[in-house]
Amino acid sequence: MGVLLSIDLGTEGARVGAFTDDGTSLGSVHTPYRTSFPRPGWAEQDPDEWWSAFVTSARALLATEACRAAGPVVALASATTASTVAVVDRAGRPLRPAILWMDSRASDQAERTAGFAADHPVLAWSGGSDAAEWLLPKAMWLKENDRATYDRADRIVEAVDYVTFRLTGRWVGSQMNAVCKYNYDSIARRYPTELYEALGMGDLVGKLPDEILPVGSPAGTVAGAVAAEIGISPDAVVAVGGIDAHVSLLACGAECDGLVSLVSGTSSAIIAEVDEPTTSTEVWGPYPQALRTSKWLVEGGQVTSGSVLKWAGEGIMGVPRDGLGELIAGAAAVDPAAHGLRALDFFMGNRTPHRDARLRGAVVGLTLGTTREELYRAAIEAVACGTRSVVDSFARAGVRCDRLVFSGGIERNPLWQQVTVDVLGREAEIVTGDNLTLRACAVIAATGTGLVRDLDEGARVFAPTTRTLTPSATHTEVYRDTFADYQELTAALTPLMHRTVDRLARRKDEGVPA
Repeated sequence: MGVLLSIDLGTEGARVGAFTDDGTSLGSVHTPYRTSFPRPGWAEQDPDEWWSAFVTSARALLATEACRAAGPVVALASATTASTVAVVDRAGRPLRPAILWMDSRASDQAERTAGFAADHPVLAWSGGSDAAEWLLPKAMWLKENDRATYDRADRIVEAVDYVTFRLTGRWVGSQMNAVCKYNYDSIARRYPTELYEALGMGDLVGKLPDEILPVGSPAGTVAGAVAAEIGISPDAVVAVGGIDAHVSLLACGAECDGLVSLVSGTSSAIIAEVDEPTTSTEVWGPYPQALRTSKWLVEGGQVTSGSVLKWAGEGIMGVPRDGLGELIAGAAAVDPAAHGLRALDFFMGNRTPHRDARLRGAVVGLTLGTTREELYRAAIEAVACGTRSVVDSFARAGVRCDRLVFSGGIERNPLWQQVTVDVLGREAEIVTGDNLTLRACAVIAATGTGLVRDLDEGARVFAPTTRTLTPSATHTEVYRDTFADYQELTAALTPLMHRTVDRLARRKDEGVPA
């Protein structure tokens, strides 16, 4: 018997979990770190704080009686937010703050990639262009706007690859992140050097990981200094992890055909796998061999979802976190047909189906009689409409959506759960009392150390507990109009949002107060 250690670097902090080889959770510990927002649309974090938070969480967890009794740590795996880009020197020390996944500063560079789709078929796997969130556009932005730091950088990597390096001392990249976030050709097993050169980024290849390996592959063992720092054996295997939301497919149970995993927390990532590639500009992908090497992965999502609700409740209304239950209960009592509000959830742009970094949030229909409960409910309805727009885009792309499984921060908000299935007009499952990213990392660690034959067997062993969410027929009828209004409002406000964002960017560049 031994311990499988799971590492989840999320937006708000590092959570470390421990599991036995039969899938029993031994607990988890979370340590927060900071996010800074130096300009509108920018978001940054300090990689040294990631590591410090991981070490703090790991040491606290491994000191518990349950972990001590379970035996030594035999394997570790990590998952992180995707498109969170670390820029480091030869020793792995940060040269600047990491550019967070939600940062949209590289929207111009992302739009530029679309002009190369005809000559570089690898872009077909990302719907014809890269997104502003991804590593390649962010590296382009860095080269064009901070050339000195770009030139000094020995590595420009995804957060998960930074963690693997800190654990092992080796620059081993996750095939999932490479395929999904910087156009790696997993079929030919090579970087798309021709595309990089066409974009003026030929030198980026030397700054990326030395080796790309599939999820679940052993990347090495824990470096001696790290083993001493967190109190584990240096013989523990480090398995290649991936993107926090994407690996969740491994923790939804064994049946993956027709499965859609909806990880709804600060943002929402909506993930599925298909047997054959499908073409759509409304989704990201299909990515070949991103998770299971026999499948194509399709990705969609919302840049802001739970963060919109946090902004409304804790930020604007000033409700403390321990008082949110009362606000949610009050919002649940609001008649969705009577409050007259319509809202948009694009606070940091739209991930899919619009793929537009310049969209922004909005609320219309406010009156002097509008209550905070009505406003909070309207925010939830906007987020739910955003989720439906992604699920609908999957269906239009030919992706089977037979089984919807929700997980993440949505579990702590019953109104968010109910409004979402009401807007969708269909049943869904929600994972209870579990963190799917940590559970999926246990599957990956078990695979990397040979405790299970492959990821599929691990998915069967580590299946979670779920319950069913059932929509209200009455509210589903009301929300047909709400969703139609959401789509119409998006189309009407898009030109204004673009002008406003562009004008603000120009003023910032010129040093004019906004």
